[in-house]
Amino acid sequence: MDLTDSPQLATFRQRVRSWLQAHQSDAPTEKTGLHIKDIEPFRAWQRQLAEAGLVGVTWPVEFGGQGLGMIEQAVINSELYRLGLPGALDLIGLGNLGPTIIVHGTAGQKERHLKPLLTGDEIWCQFFSEPSAGSDLAGIRTRAVKTDEGWLLNGQKVWTTNAQHAAFGLLLARTDPSLPKHQGLSMFIVDMKAPGVQVRPLRQLTGMAAFNEVFFDNVELPETAIVGEVNDGWAVALTCLMYERFNLLTMLDQIGWQPSVFVQPLRDKIKPQHVQPLASVLVDLLAVRYSGHRALSKVAHGELPGPEAGLGKITLVDAAIRGAQIIAEVDGPSALDGQWGQVLAEMQGLRSGGGTDEILLNTIGERVLGLPGEPRVDKGMPFSEVMS
Repeated sequence: MDLTDSPQLATFRQRVRSWLQAHQSDAPTEKTGLHIKDIEPFRAWQRQLAEAGLVGVTWPVEFGGQGLGMIEQAVINSELYRLGLPGALDLIGLGNLGPTIIVHGTAGQKERHLKPLLTGDEIWCQFFSEPSAGSDLAGIRTRAVKTDEGWLLNGQKVWTTNAQHAAFGLLLARTDPSLPKHQGLSMFIVDMKAPGVQVRPLRQLTGMAAFNEVFFDNVELPETAIVGEVNDGWAVALTCLMYERFNLLTMLDQIGWQPSVFVQPLRDKIKPQHVQPLASVLVDLLAVRYSGHRALSKVAHGELPGPEAGLGKITLVDAAIRGAQIIAEVDGPSALDGQWGQVLAEMQGLRSGGGTDEILLNTIGERVLGLPGEPRVDKGMPFSEVMS
């Protein structure tokens, strides 16, 4: 792993830095996040970034991208972070959903959706999680039934980011319950303004409503809504999840808790009994950072990040919780009224987001350490029998 910019990458970084410095006054004053209500300034900023070639840089040129690699996207994200500027508004659409449509979508879907997604004119959301499925993505029960005109959709999705702002969503539904659960799934594009789509905010422990649950009541989907082949939605979902992993790797500076975040509040007042616990937090954060750089380096050389990436998510969330707890112990209960109380509240939810700790640890145990797999009674069974 070499973290030094090549001459070509150094030139690219300088070009990005110069453009951002020249246009930073156009950016919204707050960073993008789950809690923003007025998205229009962020939409305009994403459009400006796209016009400068700083959004969707890994997309093929024919779809408005730059045809570059993840390293260049990581450089852009790093320079945004260095200047304290927000990135693109629709990170999920740009990083996960757009690339999935590029791989599996029809020519008509690409023509209709990719450009407005790139410029932020249309926000997207991802409909995977369901209340009854937990971390078992293949166990979803939302149904799409074939009709003469297309498909009829019924069911519920949960923990959906940006559903309140989205124009479209990419949705995984069950289309053939007579098949085993991984085989009877299909992927669809859903118009969020279609009759029967209802978005309800989910209020969390913090009092904020950052996520949503979405209900689908006899929603009519055209035949052109399907992405990929019928009953091959699991392959499309795996593509989307692979791009999600790639996307997270390029945002190491933006989403990862930096050690300084926990050191600065404790300068000149840390107590001896907190030195070792704080050092443990910092070591874990640095381990996550450099493990991410190592994975990014592998991707740059044509390799795919493996299931061990899940351990980074577990470690990051756990370290952030322990760091916030140390600050609260040093500063007293008043620390919980502000940022650190919010961190402690939100991190509990992130233990489940992207897969629970238990599911990720099972995956690491089986696929990385080679341990025996968890017993599965539903393997090969028709999903209709599993449900009963």
